[in-house]
Amino acid sequence: MTRPLVMTIYGTRPEAIKVAPVITALEADDRFDSLTVVTGQHREMLDQVNDVFGIVPDHDLDVMSHGQTLGQIFARVMSRLDPILEARRPDAVIVQGDTSTSTAAALAAFYRQIPVVHLEAGLRSGDIASPFPEEANRKITSQIAALHLAPTLRSLANLVAEGVQLENIVVTGNTVIDALHLAVEHRTAFTDPAVERVAASGRRIVLVTTHRRENWGAAMEGVGRALARIAERFPDVEIVLPVHRNPVVRDAVLPHLDGLPNVTVTEPLGYGEFTHLLSVSTMVLTDSGGLQEEAPSLGKPVLVMRDNTERPEAVEAGTARLIGTAEERIVAEVHRLLTNDAAYAAMAQAVNPYGDGRSAGRVLDATARMLAPALPDTLPDLDLDEEFTAATAEGGV
Repeated sequence: MTRPLVMTIYGTRPEAIKVAPVITALEADDRFDSLTVVTGQHREMLDQVNDVFGIVPDHDLDVMSHGQTLGQIFARVMSRLDPILEARRPDAVIVQGDTSTSTAAALAAFYRQIPVVHLEAGLRSGDIASPFPEEANRKITSQIAALHLAPTLRSLANLVAEGVQLENIVVTGNTVIDALHLAVEHRTAFTDPAVERVAASGRRIVLVTTHRRENWGAAMEGVGRALARIAERFPDVEIVLPVHRNPVVRDAVLPHLDGLPNVTVTEPLGYGEFTHLLSVSTMVLTDSGGLQEEAPSLGKPVLVMRDNTERPEAVEAGTARLIGTAEERIVAEVHRLLTNDAAYAAMAQAVNPYGDGRSAGRVLDATARMLAPALPDTLPDLDLDEEFTAATAEGGV
């Protein structure tokens, strides 16, 4: 019996992190043949994650070009991927999340009449302009996908509300938790001596990331001023900012932090180093999406510098808090967690709603069932909560 060929396509660091456990599981599973394609939408950061997990792509589209527009990325992915789809004829294509890579790859596969498996399906903020362009990318991919792998019950409900048939949805948890557990166990050494010094200092650490397009300009200037005020108010607390490479971000934030002794600005960290830093941090201040999922697994409160989120489960569980980008609000919320032990404990001890670290197995079993319903599967017990398990059963697992 010929094994189905499953092609996984990804191009950015967040995608790479979340598909890595799936690719590793695919390559070890004798139900499938696995083929890996990277687009190179993020070049250096993508390669770092592949190295951490030992993934060697079969094809590299190398679409990255300095200063390219979103439309150019989309066009290059489709034009360079199509000949590979034609030559290899996979039985299914897996895409992840909400990037230009994922949506362009899904559309290219759809045009070739190849079933699309959408990993991390169903996240919605309700605002087509925020996060941009991710909210639109997810909704477009949902119109194309044959199998929707929702990380949570909320994501399942979003898809059903949009008319997706329940039998085409499976709740898996989020594979980012699988990847995080593996990376934290490895405890990668820091290459930046300044970060190593801070991590070993025993002092409280506020880990900061900021890059979102909708925050560019005045809002990001306010983030920089807020960080400076926090550093001056809490001289015994270390602030660590792995700064995004985009000069728009750097020009807005860095001038406000110059000369502050308890602020460490570093280049973007590799995934292994970043998870190590996250594990020793006290709290996270971010506008990222993925960190809203990762930090709660390690008991780290997350203050989200956005007005909305497509990941409301963390907010509802109490592990994350939406605080926007107003300078005064950022300072006040960080101050609260650094001075109020009860407020800190309430967020640090909340339950992570995103999974148990066994999502990749569910992804493979759902994919096998879509491709060949008669194939045996070895679906692991969810072992989360009754509501999660019941909804997963209703969703086809």
